[in-house]
Order: sequence, then C-alpha cells, then structure tokens
Amino acid sequence: MAAPPLSRLVLTHLLVALFGMGSWAAINGIWVELPVVVKDLPEGWSLPSYLSVLVALGNLGLLAVTLWRRLAPGKGQQAPIQVVQVLSVVGTALLAPLWQQVAPVAGQDHSVAFLTLTLLLALACCASNVTFLPFLSHLPPAFLRSFFLGQGLSALLPCVLALAQGVGRLECPPAPINGTPGPPHNFPERFPASTFFWILAALLVTSAAAFQGLLLLLPSPPSTPTGGPGPGLQVGAPGVEDEEEASPLQEPPFQVAASTPGPDPEAHRLRSARSACLLGLLAATSALSNGVLPAVQSFSCLPYGRLAYHLAAVLGSAANPLACFLAMGVLCRSLAGLGGLSLLGVLFGAYLMALAILSPCPPLVGTPAGAVLVVLSWVLFMGLFSYVKVAASSLLHGGGQPALLAAGVAIQVGSLLGAVAMFPPTSIYHVFRSGKDCVDLCGP
Repeated sequence: MAAPPLSRLVLTHLLVALFGMGSWAAINGIWVELPVVVKDLPEGWSLPSYLSVLVALGNLGLLAVTLWRRLAPGKGQQAPIQVVQVLSVVGTALLAPLWQQVAPVAGQDHSVAFLTLTLLLALACCASNVTFLPFLSHLPPAFLRSFFLGQGLSALLPCVLALAQGVGRLECPPAPINGTPGPPHNFPERFPASTFFWILAALLVTSAAAFQGLLLLLPSPPSTPTGGPGPGLQVGAPGVEDEEEASPLQEPPFQVAASTPGPDPEAHRLRSARSACLLGLLAATSALSNGVLPAVQSFSCLPYGRLAYHLAAVLGSAANPLACFLAMGVLCRSLAGLGGLSLLGVLFGAYLMALAILSPCPPLVGTPAGAVLVVLSWVLFMGLFSYVKVAASSLLHGGGQPALLAAGVAIQVGSLLGAVAMFPPTSIYHVFRSGKDCVDLCGP
C-alpha cells in the first residue's frame, strides 16, 4: 500500500499535538496567573485552596461523560469532545472581562464570576482525559505520543506567557545597617490578566480548530463494538507490538486499522496483570506529578529565590514535551524498565518533598548549588514521570477505546487522589511554611 505524503503525516501529527494542547491549558493558565489575580480578588492567597477544591469538583465531568455513554451508546465520540472544547473556549473568553466581578455571599464579598467560571473550566478539563484519549484509539500509537506532547504544551505555554507578562517580578531594597529591611518593590505586569485570558482563549480556539481539521483530514473511524480492541498493538504481546511500531507512519492512520489482522481476544484482556500494572503506573505517576508535588512546589523552590521557582516551573513543564519527543524515538516496553524509571522519579520527588518540609530553611539555601539542585530535580522528576505516562498509555493503545478510556480514568483518578491527599496538610493544618520575600529567616 502506497505511503502517504510526508507533509500529510507531519500535518496529522501537528493537528494531534494542537488538539492535545487544549486539554488542560485553561486550568494550567489560571494556576500560573494566580499571583496576578489574587491582588484584586477578595479571597487573597486563600484562592489556591478554593481552586484545588474546584478542580476536585471538576471530576463530576467524568460522571457527565459516563452518563452520555450510557444514555447515547454508539452515538460517536465527536459530540462530547466538541462540548468540552466549547466550554473551555467560552469559559476562558468570559474570564477576560468578568474575572474581577465580586458579589456578596453570606455577608462577605467573593469573586463569584471567577470561581464559577473556574468550576466550569475544571469540569471541561477533567472530562478531556476521558473524551480525547478514546478518540485516539483509531490512530497508531505514534500519534498518541504527539497528543501527550500537546498536553505538555498545555502546561508549558501558559508558563511562558506568564513569564512574558512579568509575573512575580520584585526588587529587594538595600539591606540597612540597623533595623528591619523595607518591603520589597513589586514591578507591575507588562499586560493585565484580561489580556492573558484572551490569549489563552485564542490558544483554545486553535486547539478546537485543530480537532476540526483532524475530522476533515481523516475519514470516519471504522465502527467497532464498545468493548472491542483497537488496531495494532496487543497488550502483553511484544511481538505484535514491535511489528506495529516498526512502521507506524508508513500508512495513513485509517488504513492501519484495515490492514492489521484481528488480534487474539485473550491478548486484550483489560484486567490482565500487565494491563493492571500499566494502569496502576498511570494512576500513581499522575497522583505524584499532577497532585502531590505541585501542591508543594512553591515551598520547595521559593527559599532558593524567585528565579529558581520560575525556572523550575518553566523547565519542569518543558520536560513534559521533551519526554514525549524521546518516547517517539525510544519507547520502553518493559514493565520492569517503566517501574525502574518510576522509582527513580519517586526518589527525586522525595528529595523535593523533603525540601518543602524543611522550608523556609532547606539544605544549601542561599547557595547557587541549592538552586541548581532544586531546578534539576524538578526537571528530572517531571521528565521521568511524563515519559512513564506516555509509554504506559502507548502500551495500552492496543486495547482500543476501552483501554484508552481506562487510561484516562486512571490519570484523572490518580490526579484527584493526589490533590485531595495534599489539601489538608497544605490548606488546613499548614504543615509547610513559606518564607518571606527579601527577609532572611535562616540567619544566625
């Protein structure tokens, strides 16, 4: 069968990556914009706690998708994806003019518009994992890695945009000979939060347009039973897997499904030990990288300075798409290998958690070596876990739509459990202590 033009393959990969970019860009953008909006909203620095709760409530989007599948079986996958994209675009676009609106609730002013729209965006983002991933079951695994690359961009691009905005820039006054230092001087942002949200909405429009481009570029996927396996890769059958991976781009995605012989049903049992281990890895790595460690990133980094914090956030986000690029060329198919990489990531995570617990006076504070170590640890932690998630999802690809749906649920449930587990120590019991800008709390 003739291979499609290279330009067509590159365009498909680009559209899949842009499609994946829209999955969590809205919530990631709100997180990085918090230092700007908290200055004008009545909740102040309690706003991150509200945001954590709203993202947890966003998992109700999973129930909405489940109801859709029950009430409208076989009605296609396009409608829920388009609903998620419309909610993301509309919610972000409404944030731009309305985020500062407050209203009295129980006798106190609250940012009702900001919190309501954030809940709407959380519902859309949480539903994206269980709507976007099953759609990719009709494409070869190589395109799944492009999707995860796009998901990495959904974290990286808002961080880069916030840096361009000048979030968190300050200058410490000269240290006085006697007495306490004056307050730090905060520089104004280069553009307001409204402009940030408009740019974010434009990114989400681009992602939605990429999905429509995919629908035009690819023929309608073949109709398969809900429980049927997808094309190509067989979980637990390395031989077949290698055969498919050898030339995933030599045929158009829709032709791979037609040219691959039907797999053995026994090799596709979703509840097999291999599949259970892969889903467990997805849940555990998502809990740590999306819930547990992000909750303490500021505590682990800020003692080493604002520059270390921003570098850890941006370079850690950049490690995600770089790991996806690596998985395109070198994919680990061994459970033992993925387990070893996960264990290495856990070690870096444990170091970062120790720094957060010892904040505001962790080891090597005030030294360049300490700043380099914390930034490097964040990059390696995020990179290793991103690679494991991409590899595990690729190996589950052979189970078709049910397997990728299970992968999306595992990612979302793991992220939820990680966020819920960290809410009491960070927001209720205040186990972690933060430092103060321009004040040395670790001196003699």
